[in-house]
Amino acid sequence: MSTTRRPRVTAGSAVRHRPWPLCRQCCGVALDMGSARTRAWISGRGLVLDVPTVTFPGAGAVYPIQRGAIVDTPGTARMLDRLLGHRLPRFTRPLIVVTAPVLDGVAYRAEARTAVEVLRPRTVLTVPGARAVALGAGADLSRPLLVVDIGAHLTEVVLLSDGAVVDARRTALGTTDLDTVSSAQISEAVAGMVTAMLRQDRTSLTLDALHRGPLLAGGGALRPEITYHLTGRLHVPLKAVAAPHTAAVRGAAALLHAAHTHPSLTASVPPTPRPR
Repeated sequence: MSTTRRPRVTAGSAVRHRPWPLCRQCCGVALDMGSARTRAWISGRGLVLDVPTVTFPGAGAVYPIQRGAIVDTPGTARMLDRLLGHRLPRFTRPLIVVTAPVLDGVAYRAEARTAVEVLRPRTVLTVPGARAVALGAGADLSRPLLVVDIGAHLTEVVLLSDGAVVDARRTALGTTDLDTVSSAQISEAVAGMVTAMLRQDRTSLTLDALHRGPLLAGGGALRPEITYHLTGRLHVPLKAVAAPHTAAVRGAAALLHAAHTHPSLTASVPPTPRPR
């Protein structure tokens, strides 16, 4: 009669992870916490959340993230616990990838890391939102790329080269401001940021990326009037991302898959305890 022994895991040894959802040693979460909506992707389950970014729903809703900044870290933690705490497998510590604004990203990343501790993560990785958008769109990152992300409360224009951020601009305007500003004004602001990048760039990267066609994402990509005005101001065709409002979380999920089996993250992972 043969017996099967489970492999012994010791500190410093590498653990071989199976592809999700077959891997039982860990789970993964991709998070895109915007000022207006929070989206989450869980390994093996896909996109499970696309909900308003509020600590508590209802008449007394509190908004812990405003204009791309986490202004209430404990409130953000309570929101994540309410939305995801019961959705994660028991006895596992998730690998979490969080998107972050390119500018002021240091402060955002620090607050985000503190907030997601409520989910007891094994590791927390952050990725610039523009890079996540490009990955979610399946863009070729070997060439210069302009990403125009028009969100609900914030608009970013980011130049990527080989996937790295070379230049970035932002304005505190988004689709929720269309009650007080016009789509032409938002388009004018984007065009102004692109012009400033062209003037500052001493290489041909920005110009090459512009001629290639900017990648348009966020809720603004779903507004035909913004696309129309922006195309007229930039004089180049825009490439709207498919399902632009979820591009960032899909890109974070792609990074999550890559990080799942990376040696630096799979070393010294304790075995999952079995419930008694």
